[in-house]
Amino acid sequence: MSDSRPDPLRALLAPVRTAVTQGSLLSLASALVWPVQAAVIAAALAALVEADGVGHGPIAGWVAPWPAALSVLALGVLRAILSQAAEARLFDAGDRVVAERRAAIVTREARVARAGAAGPGAIAALAGEKLDTLLPYVLRYHPAMARSAVVPLLILGLAFWHSWAVGVVLLMAGPLIPVFMALVGWAAQDASARHLAGLGSMNDLLVDRLAALVDIRLLDAGARVTADYAASAETLRARTMRVLSIAFLSSTVLELFAALGVAMVAVWVGFSLLGVIAWGGQVDVRSGLFLLLLAPDYFQPLRDLSAAWHDRAAAQAMARELAAWEAEDSPLILGSGRVTARLAGAPEIRLRGVTLGAIPIPDAVIPPGAMVGVTGPSGAGKSTLLRALAGLDRPTAGTITVCGQTLDDATADPWRATLGWMPQSPRFPPEPLHRIIAADAPLDRDLLAMAALTPVLARLPAGLDTVPGETGAGLSGGEARRVMLARLLHRRPTVVLADEPTADLDAETARQVTAALLELAARGATLILATHDPALLAHVHQRLTPGQPA
Repeated sequence: MSDSRPDPLRALLAPVRTAVTQGSLLSLASALVWPVQAAVIAAALAALVEADGVGHGPIAGWVAPWPAALSVLALGVLRAILSQAAEARLFDAGDRVVAERRAAIVTREARVARAGAAGPGAIAALAGEKLDTLLPYVLRYHPAMARSAVVPLLILGLAFWHSWAVGVVLLMAGPLIPVFMALVGWAAQDASARHLAGLGSMNDLLVDRLAALVDIRLLDAGARVTADYAASAETLRARTMRVLSIAFLSSTVLELFAALGVAMVAVWVGFSLLGVIAWGGQVDVRSGLFLLLLAPDYFQPLRDLSAAWHDRAAAQAMARELAAWEAEDSPLILGSGRVTARLAGAPEIRLRGVTLGAIPIPDAVIPPGAMVGVTGPSGAGKSTLLRALAGLDRPTAGTITVCGQTLDDATADPWRATLGWMPQSPRFPPEPLHRIIAADAPLDRDLLAMAALTPVLARLPAGLDTVPGETGAGLSGGEARRVMLARLLHRRPTVVLADEPTADLDAETARQVTAALLELAARGATLILATHDPALLAHVHQRLTPGQPA
C-alpha cells in the first residue's frame, strides 16, 4: 500500500516551485554551453596540430587561434551569465521560503498559550540552523538533478556518435554512481535525522541549564552538570562525525569511479591515435580531443548530484520536523498581541461555567474596583486563572465577559491594554530599569519608595540605568516583582492581576508591597491577587478558589 501523505519537502517548496524550476533550467542551459566550447577548442587545437603535421602552416576560418579564442571567451561569458542568473533565482526562492517559515515559527511561538514553552531550544534550532539547511538543497540539489537528467545523456550520445568504445566505457561507469549514491543516501538520511534531533536536544539542554544556573551553583552541582553536558556534546559530536564520514566515503568512491572512467577514455583515445588500437571506431585528433574534453563533464553532473544528496537528506529531515511542528495543536493566546486602545466600558468581569483544562472555576461577578483573592493550594490553578483572565489561556468551556463583552480574539488586545500584570516570575526586555518602569514618562521617586524599590536601586551600581537579564538576572525574585509593582504604579492600570506579590519578601517589605497594592485599589483599580498571604487576604472583598464548582 503506497503512502498517500504529501512529501513535506515538496509541500514546503510549493510556493516557489516555478522559481526553482526556472533556476534549474538556467543551470542546465549553462551546462549545455560546455559541449559547444569543447567542440571549438578541439577543432582549434586539431587545426594547429594538423596544419602541416607540426603545427605550422596557414589555418583559416573560425578554427584560427584568435577567432577560436574569442568564441570560447564569448561562450564562457554566456555560461557565467546563465550560471549567475540561475544561482540568483534559486537563492531568492530558497531565502523566501526560509524567511517565511522562520517568521511563521516566531509569530506562532510568541502566541503559544503556555507558560515557559516546552522545548525552546529545539524551536530555536528549527527556526535557526535547521531551516538554513533548505538553502543548500535548493541551490545545489535541484539544478544538479536537472543537469544529471540531460547532460550525461547528451554526452553519451555524442560519445557513441564518434566512437562506440568510448560510449561503452561511459555507459558502464556512469550508472554505478547513482546506484551507489542511492545506497549511501539511505544511511545519510537516517544519520542526518539523528543529527538534527540531537542538535535540538542539545539546545533544549543548554536553555534548561542556563535557566537553572543559580540553583546549580547553590546545590554545588556544577561538576555533575558539566559532565552531563559534556556527555551530551560527545554524543552530538559522534552523530556529526557519522554524517561527515558517510559524506566523505561516498565522495571517495564516486570520485574513484569518475577517475577510472576518464582514465579509460584517455587511454583508448591515446592508443587509437597512435594506431595501437584499431577497433571501437576511428577517431582523429579533433574527435579525440573532443571526447577527452567531454569525458569529465559526463561525470560532473552525477558528482554534483551525489554531493547534493546529503543536502537533500538534511532538508528532508528538517521538513519532517517542520511538518510535525505545524501539525501540533498548540493553543494560542487570544488576540494578536498588538498594542491597541483600551476596551471601553466599566471593567466588570463575569465568569460563567468556565473550565480551564480539567479545573472548574466558580461562577463569579467581579465589579469594578473590587479586590479579589484567588486562593487554594499550590498547583490548584491560581496562576492558570490569572492567565485566562489576561487572555493568555483559552477556557476549555464557559465564557469570560469583560466590560460587557465576551473575552475573545476580537476583544483580548484592547482588554489587555487596561491590565497591569505582576507575574510570579517576571521577564524583562533588554532596557534599563527606568524605561521598564516608566517608559518615556518621568519617574516618580515617591512611587519607587511605595514599591519598596529604593533600597534595591541603592545597592545596584548603575541604579536606574541597570539593565537586568531577561529573567531578572541581578535581581532576586522579590526584587523583580517590586520592579513590576513600580511599573504598575506608574502605568495606572484599570485592572491588576498579581501572582504571589508578597512571596519571598521579608515582613517589612511585604507590608510595603501590600500598602502599594492597596494604594492602587484606592485609585479605583480592580485587584485580582493569587496569594497565600493571610495579611493580604485580610483586605480582599471576595475570594475565588479554582477547582471548586460553582
